[in-house]
Amino acid sequence: MFKKYGITFGGLQQKIINLVLVFLLVLTGVFGGMSVFQSNALSDVVGGARVEQERSITQVSEATMHATVEGTMQQSTTMRAKIADDDFLEVVENIKLMRSVAEDLFEKRDIIVPAAFSLPDPADDGKVTAQVLYEQGVDYANSEYLGIASHMNNLMIAMYNNSSNVGSCYIGLADGTHIAVNDMSSDKYDESGRLIPFPVRERPWYKGAVEAGDIYFTGLENDTYTDGICITCSAPVTVDGKLVAVVGIDVTIDNMDEIVKSKDAAGFSCVVSDRGQVIFAPEDNGIFDIKVSAEAEDLTKSDNKDLAELVSRSLSEPTGLSLVTINGRDYYMCGSPMKTVGWSVITVVDKEITEQPTKQMLDEYSRINDEATDKFETGVKRTEKTTLVMILLVMILGSAAALFVANRIVRPIEHMTARLDRIKAAGGEFEMDEIYRTGDEIQVLAESFKTLSDRTRQYITEITEITKEKERIGTELELANKIQADMLPNIFPPFPERPEFDLYATMTPAKEVGGDFYDFFLIDDDHLCMVMADVSGKGVPAALFMMMSKILVNNFANMGISPAKVLEQTNTVICKNNEEEMFVTVWLGIMEISTGKVTAANAGHEYPVIKSADGGFELLKDKHGFVVGGMEGVRYKEYEFTIDHGGALFLYTDGVPEATNSENELFGTDRMLTALNAVKDAEPKELLVNVKQSVDDFVGEAPQFDDLTMLAFVRHR
Repeated sequence: MFKKYGITFGGLQQKIINLVLVFLLVLTGVFGGMSVFQSNALSDVVGGARVEQERSITQVSEATMHATVEGTMQQSTTMRAKIADDDFLEVVENIKLMRSVAEDLFEKRDIIVPAAFSLPDPADDGKVTAQVLYEQGVDYANSEYLGIASHMNNLMIAMYNNSSNVGSCYIGLADGTHIAVNDMSSDKYDESGRLIPFPVRERPWYKGAVEAGDIYFTGLENDTYTDGICITCSAPVTVDGKLVAVVGIDVTIDNMDEIVKSKDAAGFSCVVSDRGQVIFAPEDNGIFDIKVSAEAEDLTKSDNKDLAELVSRSLSEPTGLSLVTINGRDYYMCGSPMKTVGWSVITVVDKEITEQPTKQMLDEYSRINDEATDKFETGVKRTEKTTLVMILLVMILGSAAALFVANRIVRPIEHMTARLDRIKAAGGEFEMDEIYRTGDEIQVLAESFKTLSDRTRQYITEITEITKEKERIGTELELANKIQADMLPNIFPPFPERPEFDLYATMTPAKEVGGDFYDFFLIDDDHLCMVMADVSGKGVPAALFMMMSKILVNNFANMGISPAKVLEQTNTVICKNNEEEMFVTVWLGIMEISTGKVTAANAGHEYPVIKSADGGFELLKDKHGFVVGGMEGVRYKEYEFTIDHGGALFLYTDGVPEATNSENELFGTDRMLTALNAVKDAEPKELLVNVKQSVDDFVGEAPQFDDLTMLAFVRHR
């Protein structure tokens, strides 16, 4: 690069000037040529093409409207079919779930305790309840199915409450009894207060599902107890090849009404069932009548062949746009299937409506064309005179502007580049100079360099301070972890002079410090106290609360009082000074070493696991009391069990069964029992090591969610 006459040749300045000059030359040339060409061409077109344009407008408009109507109708119909189908897909998934649960219950009915059931209570109107109905002459009280099916009540209530598509859930049983879940109870009784018999096995949804042998959708059917109509999805429940029940869901038609209720001047949409019957359509559509399935016409067998063919094809595939004549009037129609139920959505548009835009366009075009012709002829003459003058002015002004702009842009950039080179070589800060204050992007760039320079220095200072603070906090947390670990018994074997038993315990916190704790200690020579607890929350607050809770439980237990009293007194002390509203779950057991009898109390903690001398580990589902610290004045109940010679006890916190893998699956108590029983005759340490390894293998790379604490006790033979 070299500089001459104030211009840097070979640099950015020359490139800017060259670019502007080339652009101006091309622009003026193109502008001048196009002006002359367009003036001549448009004069010819305006003078002789009006009739041809009107004919073309008519053809293009009609074709465009047809394409627009076709594209819009197809897209709209497909979208409406998808929306409608999604609603039914949810219902199908719910029916599958109900059938699966029912089959599982009836397969295990020999080991399932029958659940309670009741008839409809008129006082429950407006409340979602499970109501027992039955056919004329059926003794529901002695039904062999109702007690098993009643285990589904909570599932059906949840489905009813959680889905806007569910109008009612029920299960009809093969012995003529029936459980319905909805918020209507009084309509099940007649005027004299007698329960109206419900012919469950005669209802279309029951018979249809049995005949189909699979998921079945009815058409529009009259409701048994009201004047309304509904659609039902149902499925048979068979066990060992025998029909035991049919599950069903009444589908709310509000969403369907939203899809088809709107009818404007152009057209409307309707829903056709797999039997060719129109199920949903605007009431004033003027073409289709809406009737219950026993009275509705099958359009696939209509005398109108075009209509019958379109309806038939729409049930299996998108039809594209078809012209169908009904009652002497032409309609555009297209359909799209609803795959889940085998129905279809059909959109109807009056053909005459689509022709109106073309007529309006031709009238408007004639008016605009007359005005434009006059203005164009005047403008052509004026343009010819001014074009030459404009070209000359653009060239002169453009050249001067190119020199000015290039110099204004390049000088600050050159200065900025030199300063950045000096900073790169020797360090220092970027400072603003007057040359950078251009009021445009160059000034913004310089200010950005200045800000970046200042923030970089500030960032270095802050990082230094943050690093020091992080190191200090890390040291303190490490010390807190050690203090917490020292608070727990950590010398094993803890009682080497007592050969009649052995125990081992571990606590692995999810954070630097945890909220779980365990404890064990001899109250006297014949009584051993064992504690397993889990404090709400995690981290330092939970660790502090854990230490206080451990000390209180230890102190009260050493006073020789019962486990229930220990928990009650601990709860009293904690509730007096618990402004943070933290709580702790506790299992506390005191074992009489000579007999193996354990007296225990449970304050909201996990079930203990016990093992008999010659058996395997099993959950002991004890009765839970309320958590410690949750409420003043709580009383706790005690219970007893015995650990035989050769038996064992396993205690744990929820960090074991609730350990979660990368797929959000829980480890669970079943896997925990499997891990224990894999080495059921092992010593305490080996038991815990095997459970911890099983948890680690299950969790894999997923982060630890909660503190993991375990204690194992073995009474030797």
